Amino acid sequence: MLLHLVAEFDLQRDVVPWLAARGWAAALDTSENSSALYIVNVERNGKIIYTWKGNQRNTHIGLYDPQTKQNEHLYMFERDIHIISCSINNERTLLAVSFRQYTEEERVSQLLQSVSKYLTLLIEIHPINNVRVLKAVDSCVRVQFLYPVEGRNTSTESRLLLVSEDKYIEQFEIHVVAEEEQKVVIQNSGQLPRARVADDLIWAQWDMMEQRLFYMVPKESKSTLKCVQFYPDENFNSILESHLDVSVNDTQLKLVNFGYDYCEYQDVASKSLNLQVFTSKAGGLCVCCSLASDSPDEITYSIYFLHKGYNKTFTVSLERTVSHQLKEVAFVNLDYYVAAYLPGQFLHLLNIQHPDLLCYSLFLTGEDARIDTLQNYSIRSPLMSTVLDCHTGSMYAVSISERALLHLLQNSKRDSERLAALHCALLYFQHTEDLEMQIIWWISENLSTCHSFDPIQEFIIASLYCRMCPEAHNLDKLLPYTSLLDWIGIIPGVTCATDIIPLPVLEFQNSKDFWKKLNSNLESVKYAEPHLHYHNNVLRREWRNLSEEREERPTTAYLRNIFENARKVLSHLDTWDSEERLVPLFQEEDCQQQLLMGLMVAQLKDHLMRHLQYVGKKKIDQIVLDYVANLLNLVHQIMKEVWRRHHLRSCIFCFNERGSAGEFAVFHIMSRILEAANGMCLPLPPGFHTLHLGLGVRCLPLHTLLHYIDNGVLHLTETCVRRLLKDLDDTEKNEKLKFSIVMRLPEALGEKIRQVWNHPINANLMARKYVKLLLEKLENRQCIRFVPERLSVPVEFLPLNYLTSMLAEVENQGMQPHEKQDHVNVRFVEETALQHTMTLLGLKYS
Repeated sequence: MLLHLVAEFDLQRDVVPWLAARGWAAALDTSENSSALYIVNVERNGKIIYTWKGNQRNTHIGLYDPQTKQNEHLYMFERDIHIISCSINNERTLLAVSFRQYTEEERVSQLLQSVSKYLTLLIEIHPINNVRVLKAVDSCVRVQFLYPVEGRNTSTESRLLLVSEDKYIEQFEIHVVAEEEQKVVIQNSGQLPRARVADDLIWAQWDMMEQRLFYMVPKESKSTLKCVQFYPDENFNSILESHLDVSVNDTQLKLVNFGYDYCEYQDVASKSLNLQVFTSKAGGLCVCCSLASDSPDEITYSIYFLHKGYNKTFTVSLERTVSHQLKEVAFVNLDYYVAAYLPGQFLHLLNIQHPDLLCYSLFLTGEDARIDTLQNYSIRSPLMSTVLDCHTGSMYAVSISERALLHLLQNSKRDSERLAALHCALLYFQHTEDLEMQIIWWISENLSTCHSFDPIQEFIIASLYCRMCPEAHNLDKLLPYTSLLDWIGIIPGVTCATDIIPLPVLEFQNSKDFWKKLNSNLESVKYAEPHLHYHNNVLRREWRNLSEEREERPTTAYLRNIFENARKVLSHLDTWDSEERLVPLFQEEDCQQQLLMGLMVAQLKDHLMRHLQYVGKKKIDQIVLDYVANLLNLVHQIMKEVWRRHHLRSCIFCFNERGSAGEFAVFHIMSRILEAANGMCLPLPPGFHTLHLGLGVRCLPLHTLLHYIDNGVLHLTETCVRRLLKDLDDTEKNEKLKFSIVMRLPEALGEKIRQVWNHPINANLMARKYVKLLLEKLENRQCIRFVPERLSVPVEFLPLNYLTSMLAEVENQGMQPHEKQDHVNVRFVEETALQHTMTLLGLKYS
């Protein structure tokens, strides 16, 4: 089961023993009347209000504090009533209760037509004292006290929302005074001051944590979603308006999180609007709506991503036909995700932060989608990552199970599920070493099974995104979170339609927290969000140009600055890891990779400076250094984990032995890391290419090794080639390997290597190159005849004599400084030619 539930409150566990100890045992027998004990409300401070029937069929109201695990008796009605709504103020001095006095049948039978059906009371409970009637009407009323910000001192004023079935909401202001013996009473002797909050609404939802009221009013064939924000200074104002293509045919008002009337949720066949609004800490705003479907074999629901400017409508083919009563999707807010759940059918985790591609949302069926004990018609999500089961009277903390997610990642055969699970593991669970290790192990075993994405690229980019985004506000909109530009895969049994919707209109001044983040999200959509994310297109082109320029021209001030950037990154990285590194990386200079590092620092800094000017240059410099250093560290982390898993030694550069199976596995993973880095133009740690080449020499046959070198999979480095020439003896096989490697060296590196390789083959190569150079000079000018310095023992070999005489003429005309080479002259050419000829003839040269 992917979703893990922990019971934070349960009526049978936390309340029933307390009731039994006080003689209210009738509440234990729920067989006759299942509504004898049920939850009425959950307040902002987490306290739970519940009601039960006493021994005399009296109706009691109790309060449970999850912090202290204590119950408290609040009030008792000396008759049997059905409580619809109840709320207690923050100071626990006032209790608002709305209840049904009689059913319609009871009114008729008892000739009580003149008595109102519903009664709403305001009760002083510190101590229990006066009772004031707020409403006596035939329409249902809900009540909810507003709560101040946490840590605020005790207030003498309380504010109460009253929501009427007649489609209006008003706010009451209640002033209290303390009398003798700490007795608190209502100060107002007459009518309580009230203010109209909303009219003509057809749907409303209360956000208790943030003290926000979302409501919807009809407008022609569509609806308008509005939001009223209540502030600690006792003011409120309308802050949001959004036009939605949601047609509402219901005449009955639908309320969400205004108390939990048990009898209401028993009516599972109700056709009232199934709609909820969810917010996220990152400024996400979603409207989840379950739509009516004409087919009994499918179900449809829509998610309006208001912070992104589009909605997605999903139509799911059901595995088996379900009854109409259970065919309603339940929605749960998990902050980074919204869960759409239909018991026995599916669980759909929708990524709020990155909803653009379906592969970042997880659609599950079967055992993975099962959530024990929950019935969908009674599921409510009063708080983020919280589920209330009104049927059983239990409240659960909901989280994604790390163990189940890893099991899904390891056993799934679909790329869409793997990618969604990988992103969930990296971004939902943040950064944990154990989880990171298990993901690296999974990557190392599944490099060839992921066809539509590169798991190494996704691991690096998503991990960087997770680590760096908390560093500055809006950084999440500027850094890449995926390597994919598009995804064209499908989810079996699910169709998705995407529609552009108008962005919501915000009206606020100097607002903070959620509204500021939402406004930032909307601004990024207006200014073409995809273009805000950093891309490496320019980086790749600039890297190639600078690489060519560096070979042709002296180092410029710009290049020196680029290499200084790289030095800062490596120096910054050294401060993180003072331990001896298991993998032999970061032990040499790699000018090409340092050039790429420095360029990435420069370009990423320019990108962030354009959009985060308010952060400051010093902070941006630190962010950029952290980003590139973390990138290198992630590659090193992958290497370290696979190194440990295959039990490799800290140094493998011994070319006299063949590589083990473990080394071959590591070589394969390094090849995929190189492919991933090349695909996104990412720098690699210095020493990576040397280690990769060393493993290739040990593990690959010669023809495969040369094929990898010729195709750019393996890069020849000075460190590895010098070690290769030094360690291997001069057997025929080794000479063939050495010669093949030296012949493939870039010109500049080849010159350095040939100067130190004391071998006839190398002498032959150097002589050939020198002859070619002199002959090219001879073609361009006339030379004066000159008798060259000859060998101490004359050699009567006319072709060689003629060649050396001709070359000597050119040599003595003067060589340019950059053309001169130590120990290479005409005499060296003559000796080398004779030695090579004698060797070919099988004669001994002396």
